[in-house]
Amino acid sequence: MIKKLIKTIIRQLSANKFTTLNHMELSRKAFLNNYSFFQKINPKFSIIPVLKSNAYGHGIIQYSKILNSVDCKLIAVDSYYEAEKIRDTTNHKILVLGYIKPENFKLLDTNKCSFVIQNINCLKALGLLNKRINIHIELNTGMNRLGLNQHELDDYLSRLKQYPKLQIEGVMTHLADADNNHSSLFTNSQVKMFDSLVKKIIDEGFSPKYIHIAQTAGCLTAQSKYANAARIGIGLFGINPFSESNDKPHIFDQLVPVMELKSTIIKIINLQSGDKVSYNGIFVANKPMRIGILPLGYYEGVPRELSNCGFATSGKFILPIIGRVCMNHTIIDLADSRLQEGDEITIISNKPSQINSIAQICKNNKLFSYQLMSNITENIRRIIVD
Repeated sequence: MIKKLIKTIIRQLSANKFTTLNHMELSRKAFLNNYSFFQKINPKFSIIPVLKSNAYGHGIIQYSKILNSVDCKLIAVDSYYEAEKIRDTTNHKILVLGYIKPENFKLLDTNKCSFVIQNINCLKALGLLNKRINIHIELNTGMNRLGLNQHELDDYLSRLKQYPKLQIEGVMTHLADADNNHSSLFTNSQVKMFDSLVKKIIDEGFSPKYIHIAQTAGCLTAQSKYANAARIGIGLFGINPFSESNDKPHIFDQLVPVMELKSTIIKIINLQSGDKVSYNGIFVANKPMRIGILPLGYYEGVPRELSNCGFATSGKFILPIIGRVCMNHTIIDLADSRLQEGDEITIISNKPSQINSIAQICKNNKLFSYQLMSNITENIRRIIVD
């Protein structure tokens, strides 16, 4: 048993020294500056960092550790699986936003975690544990995805009073249209309904500590009378949720993307005019040229949509992606550079003006920034830099 443990430790230490061909560089400074930005524009609010979906692809463990230097009260994740991943790395309490099967309630860490409880059946199952548990009530104000409808709230609160050890720590809803470029009408209607339901909860004698309605976009548009917290996700990673045509995004120009995705040239090929590249030969060289092979593709998170139209960079050089992006390989035109095998290439830049930044990739290829980032595989090493 001891020998096996020693071997495991040695393997883990060896893995940390292994030089990888692909890696992400995660800026601690940029992330903490983004956090400070949201605290400044919401000075009276508790900021609840949202690290769901592997911190939007950036690395949930890495950013849970970075947040240990921040005086936030809760970190939000989607699932209890995610909560388990960071339970021993974070100093903060964890809010589990997603649904949990009632038969699993007896397995939960109710000291470290709070839970969004969606319906009366789950409420009853949790109450029967007869232990102190912090819960958040989600209200459906128009998203029509999860949460209690208006007509369900009275019954829910009546049932809740039967379980005095269940504490309403928070009340929340989810805004469906906060990033609308043209109108705030739907968001305003959600806020109005939310406030009326929060008032009912308070009038019933409950005192929720956290009342949260807004996400990144909503923290500018949702003016609730009761809200005192905001769930900030995408903005912490330096991404503006508004389109450029919106008149609201300029305040978000201060956000700094926190991540760069880098790879390594593993092979160089000299093409002749007429040579084809990658699946289906969708790229044909029209002159002699040098191309480089990178060991990452759509499995690692390079969108297949970038086939023949995306770009990588290296210093001042812009390197077109040519041919079809493969499952584990991407091919680039080395142009007039003198790049060689072993040289580092930037796939996603943290400089917003670069042609291969998240913003520019999405704008030029009609991609969705949330999906682009969250699709980056966990297999790529994440390195925290200052």
